[in-house]
Amino acid sequence: MIFGGYIARWREAKGISVLDFSMATGIDRALISKYERGKRLPSENHLTKMANAMDLPLEQVRKEYLADKIAKLLEYEVNPGEILMAAETRMEYLVSKKALQLAPLSTEVKSKLAAIDLLREQWNSLKPLNATQLRKMNEYFETRYTYESNRIEGNTLTYQETHLVVAEGLTIGGKSLAEHLEAINHTEAIGWLRSLVAGSDEVNRRNVLDLHSLVLKSIDSDNAGRYRSVPVMIGGSEHEPPQPFLLDKLMEDYYKHYTKQKQVLHPVILAAEMHERLVSIHPFIDGNGRTSRLLMNFILLKNGYTIANLKGDYDSRMAYYKALGNVQADNNPEPFYHLILDKVKESLEEHLAMV
Repeated sequence: MIFGGYIARWREAKGISVLDFSMATGIDRALISKYERGKRLPSENHLTKMANAMDLPLEQVRKEYLADKIAKLLEYEVNPGEILMAAETRMEYLVSKKALQLAPLSTEVKSKLAAIDLLREQWNSLKPLNATQLRKMNEYFETRYTYESNRIEGNTLTYQETHLVVAEGLTIGGKSLAEHLEAINHTEAIGWLRSLVAGSDEVNRRNVLDLHSLVLKSIDSDNAGRYRSVPVMIGGSEHEPPQPFLLDKLMEDYYKHYTKQKQVLHPVILAAEMHERLVSIHPFIDGNGRTSRLLMNFILLKNGYTIANLKGDYDSRMAYYKALGNVQADNNPEPFYHLILDKVKESLEEHLAMV
């Protein structure tokens, strides 16, 4: 029972011709015929248009669509049942998060949050800062953040070289074009986030894809701002990201998770949650780490905190990966919470010291 047959049976039961369905959806008649014959699978946009025309919940139509994609993926495998069982085991972590059942915060975490919020109050009581002073501070912290975030991903520009590239527009001899673009793109992405913070924007599909598009701009134009269509592995990690046919649903749950949890979670914990969860889903071919850290800082800035900077030296990078692994392998977010809490506190103290 393929997805196309599901659409055709619904249409025939309603007495609707292919032409009428084409007019109702705005999808080319020939393309609908290909969908119904199983020659093509629809895009997310076309899936939404068909669900609207059928007056059915998008989730119901997508369920049929995803079932067909899974069936096609396993069509020529000799052991599809075993593959499905293995996939189910690997999905347990993400599914548990989807249920929005987060463990209570420990006393240690609550104590750190209280200290952080006192620092946040001090920081916000100093506003508005002198415009020149604020600009200089933002330039300093943003350049350092760009340097460290790119360093985590293997960029070899030094801090001074990063400053020269993003502030002076200079080209550094012996460094690749991609490394220059990573520094420029990341700085531009921070500026774009600050403009979002000034408005009423939230974490949603459009903003996440736009953010990723900025991260990979002119580096990988084919994949910038698009969910991946192939399986990936994370170097040095035992966590295996979900298959690409699961991404649309997982990312839809991701945005729902944010919408629900922002009403109840402390903003710093929410920022850590959305950071870790996006890395674990790993929806992009490249740029997942930088996008996740930028998204975390969007949430922090939106709630009156300062940019949290995870460092890229070997020891810091290993601690970061280990904390993420504790969540992904053991569903234990405590070490990751502490890592982010410490960086948020450190950032607030540094901002206050500079004022």
